Formats: sequence, C-alpha cells, structure tokens
Amino acid sequence: MKKDLLRLSDLERADFDLIFQKAKHLKQMQKDGIEHTPLKGKTLGMVFDKSSTRTRISFEVGIFQLGGVALFLSSRDMQLGRGEEIADTAKIMSRYLNGIMIRTYSQALVEEFALNATIPVINGLTDLFHPCQILSDLFTIMEYKGMFEGLKVSYIGDGNNVANSWINAASKLPFHLTLACPEHYEPDAEVLKTGKRQAIKGIDVYRDPGDAVKDADCVYTDVWVSMGQESEKEARSRIFIPYQVNSDLLRQAKNDAIVMHCLPAHRGEEISAEAMNGPQSVVWDQAENRLHVQKAIMEILM
Repeated sequence: MKKDLLRLSDLERADFDLIFQKAKHLKQMQKDGIEHTPLKGKTLGMVFDKSSTRTRISFEVGIFQLGGVALFLSSRDMQLGRGEEIADTAKIMSRYLNGIMIRTYSQALVEEFALNATIPVINGLTDLFHPCQILSDLFTIMEYKGMFEGLKVSYIGDGNNVANSWINAASKLPFHLTLACPEHYEPDAEVLKTGKRQAIKGIDVYRDPGDAVKDADCVYTDVWVSMGQESEKEARSRIFIPYQVNSDLLRQAKNDAIVMHCLPAHRGEEISAEAMNGPQSVVWDQAENRLHVQKAIMEILM
C-alpha cells in the first residue's frame, strides 16, 4: 500500500485483499480474547473538524487495542484553526506522532496534509470521500455473501461522499454498482465519469430507485442531509421522499438482499423503521466492522 489512505481509487486489488484478510484475522483474535499489540508505544493523532460517533470511537478503541494511544485534536483547539499553514502543521505533527486520521470538510486539505507529512495520513471522512466506511461495508458484504465478485450493490439517495467512495470501489473491484439519485443530487461528476470508464462490472445511474434495486444483492442508503447541509433540510426532505428504502422497494431486490446504512439513520426518512430493524438489515455488523477494518488499516500503515 501507499503511505496514506486518502481515497479508494488509490488502492490496488491486492491492497483491498490485504486489508480484508487482516481485518478478518484481527476480528477473530478479538473474539478469541487474544491480545495483539503491534502498535505498542505508537500514537495516532485524530484531527476532527466534524462531529463523530463511530469514527472517533472506532479509531480510538482500535489504536488502544493495538497497543497504541489516540490523541483527540479538535481544529478549534489547534493553531490550524487560527490560520497556521497546513504544511507547517503536517510537518510538526510528523515529528510527534506515528499516524494521523483527519475527519474534515475539504478533500484538498487532507491531500495537502498527506503531501507534507512524513507519517501515514488516513482520511476519516471528507465532503468528497469516505473510504474507511466503504472498506468496512465491503468487508461486511463478504461476511454475509462470501464474496463481492459478481454481486450487485445498489445505492439509493444522495450522491454524497459515501456514493463517491462506492464509485471508487467499483472502479477497482468486480461488482456491479447501481445508484438512484434525484436530478441535481448525483455523485461528483468527475468521480462518476472516471469510475464509469474504469469500472470492471459497470456503474449505472438511475432516477427510479426501483430500476436501481432490481435483482440487487445489497441495498444501501445514507442520510438525505449531510453535515453542513442543514439549511437544505426542508427542500431535500421533499425531493427525496421517493428514495426511501422500505419494504416496497426491497421487494424488487433479491429475496436474500441485505440492507445497509452507514449511520446515523433517520427512520421514516431515508429508511423505514421496518427496513432498518428487519431481518435483512446488517447495519449493526456493518457499524462494528468499522473497528476491525480500521485496526487493519492502522496496523498496515503504521
């Protein structure tokens, strides 16, 4: 793997396989109560511009279980929040830490940080990409389906950072990706253009969610209003009503299709309570796997 994990399009198939194999091993070791501390004495700096539940807990617990220490860093409490150059901050943090995870708005900030850091930088989320989430999702699909090769994954809703990272993944791995998004709410145009050109099994974008989920093995959704879009909530709530993942929509997918949501979820909006809590839902395993996959990423990079 490269020094950093910034976007899934930077990975090769061997990198995906390495992460999944390592995550499977680490998950089993934890279930068996086997201590594994390869990062003893190492420190992960966690820079947060956006609030977080799963990202913070999974990275902080993960580095602790690997023997290391997490340092929570809010940008409001750093000189970075008062105008210090990104390059300067990256160089200084490289002298103190062994790895950096950043959860922020700008993809450009994360990439500039990585360019100037001499230690690994992990993208914990930006407005453009959410690579750790999709790696955890693919790992979950493998647990339930045994593979992702030849499967159909259908993403329903806003063409946000999660959708963009699914496109990145489909450009590298042999599964068919379909997306259903309202007009003007499609994924990033350049990401989609590149992904469709490189996709091994194809990427298709629909307006009708029913067309997207037909014979799907996995039906995936995310919130309609992401952080920073709160002023659009009323308009988005009206536009996205036909894009709810519910029992009617799931009947158009395969009978054994799994339902996924990266959380937090708003039942009654992007997903019905019945779909969220039903027998096809793997949401809680999906959330747990953030811990195991991110431990794998940290062990490999750090």
